[in-house]
Amino acid sequence: MVQKVYVTYNDVHKLCKESAQRILDDFKPELIIAIGGGGYIPARILRSFLKQPNGKNISIQAIGLSLYENLGTGEPEEAPGTEVVRLQWLDFSSEAINHLIGKNILIVDEVDDTRTTLQYAVQELEKDVQEQSRKLGRSEKTNFSIFVLHNKDKEKRGTLPEEIVNSRYLAARTTKDVWLCYPWEAVDIEEHDRLAAQQGEDSL
Repeated sequence: MVQKVYVTYNDVHKLCKESAQRILDDFKPELIIAIGGGGYIPARILRSFLKQPNGKNISIQAIGLSLYENLGTGEPEEAPGTEVVRLQWLDFSSEAINHLIGKNILIVDEVDDTRTTLQYAVQELEKDVQEQSRKLGRSEKTNFSIFVLHNKDKEKRGTLPEEIVNSRYLAARTTKDVWLCYPWEAVDIEEHDRLAAQQGEDSL
């Protein structure tokens, strides 16, 4: 039976808070791209901790990717799928984005499970940068970095560029290969929090 670990909103808030200074020191993001739906809430919380005194909020944009399939068990249990489905992407005609060229961009998701979704996001965003650079005649380097709440300690299907893995990848926690239950997935949040309190500190 797969071990379930319940993550609370307080847990997420604290993980973002403790990771923010390292992100500022190492990445200095100018734009956040949240991978939906698990990256939305961490990205928004993280932005509050990344804001500098008298500075502007970092803009958050969203992309929607799906790599999960229902197992048909009657429970909200999910297993990694094999194909990334693009549900939502950036609108480069919007003045809010305009272009990605030359920016430090932080990609945020809740969990690095098989790494397939993160690989897809980085590859496709890099293609967008190349296309924009060609159209606009620009050559400034765009830097992608990644933040996840949890990285599962397991063999990955996907790969990331070495420069990201070596210096621009941050997981707030590395966990065993467990079933992480995030609060935004809960139908009964009181029961979710009760189970989280019951599981103890060493559940991960």
